[in-house]
Amino acid sequence: MSPALPLLPAFRRLALPGRLNLLVLAAGVAALCGLLWPEWGSNPDLSHGFFMPLLFLLLLHEGRSAGTPRHGAGSGGMGLLFALLLLGALAALAAAGLYAAALDWSHALVKFLLTGALTLFLGSALLAYSDRSVRFIGFNWSVVVAAGLWLLCAPLPPGTYSRLTLTLQLWVSEGVLRMLHLLGVAAIRHGNIIHMANSTVGVEEACSGVRSLISCVFAGLFFSATLVRRPWARALIILLAAPLALGMNFLRSLALTLMANAGVDISGVWHDATGFAVLGVTAAILGGLAVLLERGDQPRAAAPEATSGGSGAPPIQWALSAGLAIAVVLVAIFVLNTRPSVRRDLPVPDLMALLPASPAGWQVKTTDLYEFAGTLRTEHLAQRRYARESSHGPVEITLYVAYWRAGQAPVSLVASHTPDACWPGAGWSSLPTAQTRIQLAAAGRLLPPAESRLFKAGEYPQHVWFWHLYDGRPIFYGDPYSPRELLAIAVRYGFRRDGDQLFIRVSSNRPWNEIADEPLLAEFFARTAPLGL
Repeated sequence: MSPALPLLPAFRRLALPGRLNLLVLAAGVAALCGLLWPEWGSNPDLSHGFFMPLLFLLLLHEGRSAGTPRHGAGSGGMGLLFALLLLGALAALAAAGLYAAALDWSHALVKFLLTGALTLFLGSALLAYSDRSVRFIGFNWSVVVAAGLWLLCAPLPPGTYSRLTLTLQLWVSEGVLRMLHLLGVAAIRHGNIIHMANSTVGVEEACSGVRSLISCVFAGLFFSATLVRRPWARALIILLAAPLALGMNFLRSLALTLMANAGVDISGVWHDATGFAVLGVTAAILGGLAVLLERGDQPRAAAPEATSGGSGAPPIQWALSAGLAIAVVLVAIFVLNTRPSVRRDLPVPDLMALLPASPAGWQVKTTDLYEFAGTLRTEHLAQRRYARESSHGPVEITLYVAYWRAGQAPVSLVASHTPDACWPGAGWSSLPTAQTRIQLAAAGRLLPPAESRLFKAGEYPQHVWFWHLYDGRPIFYGDPYSPRELLAIAVRYGFRRDGDQLFIRVSSNRPWNEIADEPLLAEFFARTAPLGL
């Protein structure tokens, strides 16, 4: 078998469509890196993404120079797979553009879909360039991993991420609690909070194990493509990655909890140092195991030379060119139609003035919400809690208002921060209700239909009613993490970026029929009526 042709001469020997396709794919990879770069810098779960461009090139080189030179015939099953990958890539790209219209290009779901689209395009390109009529690269595990690893460098969709982190938080906190009891340490647990005699420890999202899980699976796939050749060894490395990551993170959480119980301040240095140690140790274990499994050098077959482009490009290259051309057109259409609005001349309402300051008979507490301004992408936030005693026990009412100027945030960004999405992570359990949308009456008038929810923390209930107004009109939706719901919002509101948004929430430990006649609420709804409520 002749050695693989060097990359530049092989590129020059491709037909014109083949060379153009590679340039478009390279531009797509560069554009995705630019989009994900801020995420890699701000999201510790994805910090390994900084290495992905280099590892991508390394894996492609490994696949060309040392990978098994498998080449399809460009027909039959391989042709069908190529068509499915290309159509899937276009569908993912179109969905990403629609979601970007409502969620903004910086939203996690949009970035995930764009990364998925690039992965599918790379998969279809792999089949096109490993075709027998092209032979630019072999179809082998190294190049498959090169395409697939991009998915582990993109943020997970919000719903998936929240469910995964919440599940892992509860699993870790429950496991740590059981180990504490076995070690004779008195402790109780409320959600993801562990209370001990000397301290209280919370298993936050950063401690759930998502970071080590994603990073360890990433490392396992990379090692399987570079350090081992036997299929069973590759499978073993990949299968061990997730359990090893979760196990090491559990040991870290247990160690930090025991340190906190001993009076050690685990915030700051200890917290971060143990986190980095877990990542380093798990990667070292996987790498060492891969080296042990691959004893002795295995035969490495070099890829044959690329064929000359003199006879013209094969049909599969023309099909790839057509798919990439459609992709370029789609991106151009969505980018041109999802620019932020420049209409920002509407005055911002005085939110604190909407909330009664000192209603008779109520104790009032104003909450500082500036810590959430970055997450919610607005500094216009206001909340007050009202409490009093009654013959039936304590009564509490919380009024919350948030405002976004026109073009300040996409509609679905606001929709993704409802109580359905945010409260479970704070220890509240969602309970089923007879109606999730209800028509409420206050001060002698019917209000626009409200979203109605019921939560419980321990034995403490919280009835919640909220409205999301866009351009002075209520928006009705269900699950803010449902891609189907978000797509419906995108189709309806996505390209309309000229409306301001208002989110209003009323919550109480009492059902509506017990608080509907409170003058406090009558005053609040009278003040919010000019804004659309």
